[in-house]
Amino acid sequence: MEEFNNDLHKNNDVKKHLETERASVALDLVQTLLDWKDNQQDEQKVEGGGLFVSRVMNPEIELRWVLDGLHSADIAHVLEGLPLDERLQVWRLVNPSRDGEILLEVSDSVRETLIADMSRQELVSATESLDTDEIAELADDLPREVVEEVAESLPVEEQAQLRAAMSYPDDSVGSAMDFEMVTTRGNMTLEMVLRQLRSMEELPEQTDQIFVVDDAGVLLGSLSLERILINQPDVTVSDVMRHDVLQLSPLDDMDDAAQAFERYDLVSAPVVDSQNRLVGRLTIDEVVDAIREQGESEVLAQVGLKEEQDIFSTVSSAVRNRAPWLLVNLFTAGFASYVASRFGHTVEQIVVLAFLMSIVAGIGGNSGNQTMTLIIRALALGQITPSNIQDLIKKEFTVTSLIGLGGGFIAAIFAYVISNDVALAAVMMAAMVINILVGAAMGMLVPIMREKYGKDPAVGSSVLLTFATDTMGFLIFLGLATVFLL
Repeated sequence: MEEFNNDLHKNNDVKKHLETERASVALDLVQTLLDWKDNQQDEQKVEGGGLFVSRVMNPEIELRWVLDGLHSADIAHVLEGLPLDERLQVWRLVNPSRDGEILLEVSDSVRETLIADMSRQELVSATESLDTDEIAELADDLPREVVEEVAESLPVEEQAQLRAAMSYPDDSVGSAMDFEMVTTRGNMTLEMVLRQLRSMEELPEQTDQIFVVDDAGVLLGSLSLERILINQPDVTVSDVMRHDVLQLSPLDDMDDAAQAFERYDLVSAPVVDSQNRLVGRLTIDEVVDAIREQGESEVLAQVGLKEEQDIFSTVSSAVRNRAPWLLVNLFTAGFASYVASRFGHTVEQIVVLAFLMSIVAGIGGNSGNQTMTLIIRALALGQITPSNIQDLIKKEFTVTSLIGLGGGFIAAIFAYVISNDVALAAVMMAAMVINILVGAAMGMLVPIMREKYGKDPAVGSSVLLTFATDTMGFLIFLGLATVFLL
C-alpha cells in the first residue's frame, strides 16, 4: 500500500505540470488511474468491506481532476489512445460543457464511438455550445434530428450560415470557413476602429486583419492590426488598407487554399461569393488540420487503408479495412510467383539465380517508390501540368537510368563474386537497369492515371507498383538468363 501511495504521489507531481507536458504524459496518467480504479474494484470483490483500502482519494475524483486540467486536444488524444470500454469510462467523466469542443478534436472514427454513447439531449447540449461553422463540421456525424433541433434554436442569420456551410462539399473552403470576423468601412478613422474593437468582449480567434467592406458587404480590402497600431488615430481606413488581398471562393479546394496559405504566409483569408461579397474567412488552424488530415490520408491510402482508422476499432471493422488490398496483393504476389515458376528449369540449371532474382525485384520496387512519392507530392501541390509532363518524364527516366547503371554495375560485381561467371554478371546488370526503369515508369503512370480519372492517386499505389516490379523483375531476369546463359 505504501508503494502504491508513492506511485500516486509521483502521478500527482506530474499532474501539476500537465500544461507543459506532452499529451502522451496525460494518457499515461489516465491509464494509471484507470488501472487503480479497476484494482480497487477487484480487491473489494475478493475481500469484501473488511479490506483496508485508502479512502483519502477516489480514482474517479482523481480522473475528473486530471481531465478538468487538460486542454481539449489533449483529452482527445487520451480518448484515441484507450480501448473502447476505458474510452467510454473516461468520456463519461468529462465535464459535459466541454463535450462539443472535444468531439471536434477527436478523429472521425473515435467520434462515432463517443456519439453512439450519448443520449439525444446530451448531443443537443454539446452541439448548442459550438459556433455555426463547428456545428456544420459535426453535422455529418450527428443524428439528423439532433442537427434539426440545434438549428431551430439558432438565430435566423446563424441558421442561414449553418445551411450554407452544410451545403458545400467536403474538403472545400466553404465547409471549413469561419463566420466570425471583424469588418469595418473605408471612411472610418483608425480611432473609430479601435473603439469598435475595444467594445467587443473578445476578438475572434486568429484575427490578424479586419476586412473592409461597403454597404452591400462587397470586400474592398483588409486592414491589419499592425497598421492600426503604427498609424495616427485620425487616418482613415481607406488610406492605409491593403487592396491586393488574396480572396478565396467557398468552392475552392482546401488543398489549393492550404498551398496559398503556405506560399504567402497567411494567418487568415477572406472568403467571397460570386458577387465578391464577404461570406466568411478561412483561418490557419483549419488549414493546419486539413494539411494533417491530407498527410495521414495519403500515408494510409498508399497501402490501401481508409483514413483515420480507430486503432481500437472492432476486429470485424479492422478486417474490412485491411483485407481488400491485402487480398489484391495476395493475387498479384501469386501471379509474380507463377511467372517465376515458368522458369523452373532455368533456376534448376543455375541455382544462384534463385538468390539474385529477389535483388532485382526489390531494387526495382524501391526505385519505383521513390518516383511515385515524388509524383504524388507534385500532384498534390499542383506542380504537374500538360505542358511540363514530358519534361518531367524525361528527367525521371534520365535520373533512373543513371541510378540503374550505377546500381547495376555494383550488382554485377556481386553476382560475379558469388558465381565467377561474367555472363551472369552481365545479365544481372541488364535486368537491374531494365527493372529500375520499369519501376520508374509505373511510379509515374499509376498516380498520374488515377488522378486523370478522378481517383485518389495514393490509394493502393504501392500495391500496384510492387506487382509490376516483382512480376517484371522475375520475367526480365529469368528471361534474360534463359536466353543468354542456357
